[in-house]
Amino acid sequence: MADLSQIDWHRWHGEWSLAEGVTYLNHGSFGPSPLSVQRERQRWLAELEAQPMEFFVRRLEEELGRAAASIGGLLGCRGDDLIFVPNASHGMNIVAANIPLQPGDEVLLTNHEYGAVRRLWGRRCSEAGAKTTLATLPCDWDDDADLVDALFERVTERTRVIVVSHVSSQTAIVFPVAEICRRARAAGILTAVDGPHAVAMVTVDVAAIGCDFYAASCHKWLSGPFGSGFLYVRREHQSDLKPVITSWGKSLSGRSPRWQDEFHWPGTFDPTPYLTLPAAVEFLEQIGLEGFREQTRLLADYAREQLSAIGAEPVTSPQHCAPPMVSMHLPHVPRSDAWPGKPHPLQVELAEQGIEAPIFEWQERLHLRVSCHLYNAPADIDRLAAALPRR
Repeated sequence: MADLSQIDWHRWHGEWSLAEGVTYLNHGSFGPSPLSVQRERQRWLAELEAQPMEFFVRRLEEELGRAAASIGGLLGCRGDDLIFVPNASHGMNIVAANIPLQPGDEVLLTNHEYGAVRRLWGRRCSEAGAKTTLATLPCDWDDDADLVDALFERVTERTRVIVVSHVSSQTAIVFPVAEICRRARAAGILTAVDGPHAVAMVTVDVAAIGCDFYAASCHKWLSGPFGSGFLYVRREHQSDLKPVITSWGKSLSGRSPRWQDEFHWPGTFDPTPYLTLPAAVEFLEQIGLEGFREQTRLLADYAREQLSAIGAEPVTSPQHCAPPMVSMHLPHVPRSDAWPGKPHPLQVELAEQGIEAPIFEWQERLHLRVSCHLYNAPADIDRLAAALPRR
């Protein structure tokens, strides 16, 4: 374990507006924005309210292009290959709605996939007479090829799409998505990567990944505003893509048509979360992405150590774990009869003490997930560990 005393853990805390007395260890679900990002959004909102016609009709398309270029620079792609969406679930719904499925076709997901994504693909397949299949992947592996082999063992001649998380929400595991996409492309199978936890947390280079679609939310590790996300679309799919909400489908300013037009004017809406994203990128780049990743990794490692000491068990080994997150199995905490549908009693108890960390069931076992950002410190982990039941 590194010497945590060498880090000024309070250096960035004042950049956030978190409530006094709250130990917030759930950035992975709802990541608050730093004050500089909040101020930038308010600036955009003031401009919108001051002259809506000027803003929507004459400025918006150009400003969205600038914001997309900023995000594209972070992702190793052109801004023209992106559309803005409120969150990753919305983006994945667009993908599901646009992939033609025939009766008997299969969509392959993994047991690590986010519940909402499994549900939306299940509904899409049910409507088309297709079906979802599930690959059970290990939480630890020695060679990436072994994990990819385990996934492709479930591929059949009817597999049309592989849906995979870049970083799993439940298990905090980073998957080898580039190798998965490479093998899928060689087999003529489309790939949709669910990436809300990966953006800013790890390096995301969509060209190197080679996926067909990449959906993400920006309110997590990038700390953009709530309601900001994007969908990357490989160029060969762009011209035929249709939105899940039908509006005018053309440029408001009268410029030459672009494929994003169908998506960037869903009717009157608040575009300020998207326009604020360059400020979120700038905030983390000024701090230093590698420094951010290393500081939060050290804190997650500390959480793994402290929670292991009271009887919790890490889901995966550190080399496969996302830098700012760790998921721990709680073998000594009873599962709740109220599950699913209600928060686990232990999560309620923690919240009543001002500690926010999700408790959830995965693979019929109870887990606790800790997700950190620059406003967290070892004292937050200590407070959580002291509040948890011990073996």
